[in-house]
Amino acid sequence: MTRKERLMATLRGETVDRPPVSFYEIGGWKMTPDPSNDFAVWNDPSWRPLVQLSEEKTDLIRMMKPKWKRASDNGFNDHLKTDIWREGASEFTRKTITVAGRSLISLTRRDADTYTLWTLKHFLSNADDLKAWLQLPEPTVGEPDLSALLAEEKALGENGIVMIDMHDPICDAAGLFSMEDYTICAFTEPELFHKLLKRIARRLFAQCEKLSRLFPGRLWRLVGSEYASEPYLPPHLYEEYVVPYTGMMVRTIQQHGGYARIHSHGRLRGILPLITKMNPDGLDPVEPPPQGDMELCEVRAAIGKDTVLFGNLEAADIENLPTALFEEKIKRALDEGTQGSGRGFVLMPSACPYGREITPLTMANYEAIMRLI
Repeated sequence: MTRKERLMATLRGETVDRPPVSFYEIGGWKMTPDPSNDFAVWNDPSWRPLVQLSEEKTDLIRMMKPKWKRASDNGFNDHLKTDIWREGASEFTRKTITVAGRSLISLTRRDADTYTLWTLKHFLSNADDLKAWLQLPEPTVGEPDLSALLAEEKALGENGIVMIDMHDPICDAAGLFSMEDYTICAFTEPELFHKLLKRIARRLFAQCEKLSRLFPGRLWRLVGSEYASEPYLPPHLYEEYVVPYTGMMVRTIQQHGGYARIHSHGRLRGILPLITKMNPDGLDPVEPPPQGDMELCEVRAAIGKDTVLFGNLEAADIENLPTALFEEKIKRALDEGTQGSGRGFVLMPSACPYGREITPLTMANYEAIMRLI
């Protein structure tokens, strides 16, 4: 089978020659060296063998955020001021939104040696901030620009597939707050929090419907579920804040022949019945204990046979475990992921390294994944 055939057969629940393997962000993102970007850690030469291994051997699932044309901010940006500056090896971005007599400020930092974005201050801190935010103009979504998606599909050929990468409403809502302030608001201001979710959902639902209709039959990743999982929120609030909203996106994607994969790190035991209620086509990254709270075989038994499981390798193990011990983790994931009846399994880490250097141990463990598949 070609890599594309293997992935699509897995999504359809058909027999494959072997389980697909993905390195997630490595191969999910096109990690082309860019000397003009100080913050691309994969510019370091130690990344090249790993990126090459992914591009040449793994079943590529290219994660892409769609672009939009003829969209309008409807005056939203009139309220926004953005300042960007450098301090040493770090870049800071401050965004200030002025609305309803309040200044809502976000401050982020990027460091050259770490591929992540640190949020030092969030826009919203309390219910009054949220009430002001809800008075901002609502941008219109415009129409999807398919050109980059189609070009990447053509470039991939039989080596893999394109996956639409999109937030769900809880992801965008929670990201406006610090985790502490978000959980307080979600617990104490349910009516107000639903107003925020509905506002965000109007945009995301419109985007989801337009894109899934014009770009049907593809895999999607919906990010945000974990914000409402334990230990942050109890299952009854997951049912209230995730199931109606993310579930609508799942159904919309499926109505046009697409495959909806829910992304949810960490604990699954309390929310898995609610995830099942949304009837997704896939679930990732199904982290093993102690990062998660269920073994892969337990997840398969609980979620049923109609959902493709993506996992079950922990990124920290790839970077820290001696290869002989990590090989046992690979073998166990393959055994549990493929046993019994089920729609399919994709062997995949929970994340990729975020430091500037790929150590020999990390590289050896990635090579072990491909050797044992």
